[in-house]
Amino acid sequence: MDKQTQTEIEAAAFRRMLEHFDNRKDVQNIDLMIMAGFCRNCLSKWYRAAAEERGVEMDYEQAREVIYGEPYNSWKDKYQEKATPQQLAQFEATQKGK
Repeated sequence: MDKQTQTEIEAAAFRRMLEHFDNRKDVQNIDLMIMAGFCRNCLSKWYRAAAEERGVEMDYEQAREVIYGEPYNSWKDKYQEKATPQQLAQFEATQKGK
């Protein structure tokens, strides 16, 4: 596989992942952190870093808007739920296991 095709496939897979996250707003960031060790905010940070490595100025909020599909505060108000005591305990346990 040539490099251009690989890049296009990786980009398509990334867009599909964002679409999946958009369709699964019920999955909270804390759930992602517990199960996968990363969340939408992590993706935002990685996206911003990749942009800056390529000379594209982007702040964290701009990167979040790309990942969340809308301004973060808007998404948060509509979809983010308060973490349950069980989620917080699971998250703490995963952090201690690092």
